[in-house]
Amino acid sequence: MAGEDRSKGAPAGASGIARPPRSRLDQPKAPRRRLLPEFDPEAFGRLSERIARFLGTWRFIVWMTLFIITWLVWNVSAPAAWRFDGFPFIFLTLMLSLQASYAAPLILLAQNRQADRDRVTYEQDRKQNERSIADTEYLTREIASLRMGLGEVATRDWIRSELEDLARDLHDRQALYPAESDEDR
Repeated sequence: MAGEDRSKGAPAGASGIARPPRSRLDQPKAPRRRLLPEFDPEAFGRLSERIARFLGTWRFIVWMTLFIITWLVWNVSAPAAWRFDGFPFIFLTLMLSLQASYAAPLILLAQNRQADRDRVTYEQDRKQNERSIADTEYLTREIASLRMGLGEVATRDWIRSELEDLARDLHDRQALYPAESDEDR
C-alpha cells in the first residue's frame, strides 16, 4: 500500500516518513518509572503534627531532662574508660542542636497545617454567618409584612370594642326612644 512503511507497520505521513505512534486521548497514559520515591505529603504532615504535639508536652520535657541528667552524670562519674563525652559535652550539644534543627521545621509545618485548617473553618463560619444574616433579614421582612397585614385584619379586641360601641349605641337609642322599642315587640 502506498503511504505505509511495511517494515514497521506504522502509517507514514505524506512525505513517506514513519510517524511515532500517537497516544490515545481516551485512555490513561502508562505509568512512567520515577527515579525518586513518591510519598504522601499528608502522611508526612500528620507525622509532623504528632511530633510537634509530643514536643509540646510536659512528658517530653521530663524525658529530655532525665536523658540529659543521665548523660551528664554518666560522663562525670563513670570510670574514665567508660566516658564517651568529656566535660564540655560537645557530643551532647551536637545531639541537642540536631534535635532542635529537626524540631523547629516540624513545628512550623504543623503550625502551617493548623493555620490552613483554621482558614477553612473561618471561611465556613463566615459563609454560615452570611446565611444566618440573610435568613434573619428575610424573617424580619416577613414579620414586618405580617404586621402590616394584621393592621388591616380585625382582631378580637377590635371586634369587642366595636360590639361594645354598638351595644352602647343601642342602649342610648332605647333611652331616647323607649316607645319605639315597646311597639316593635
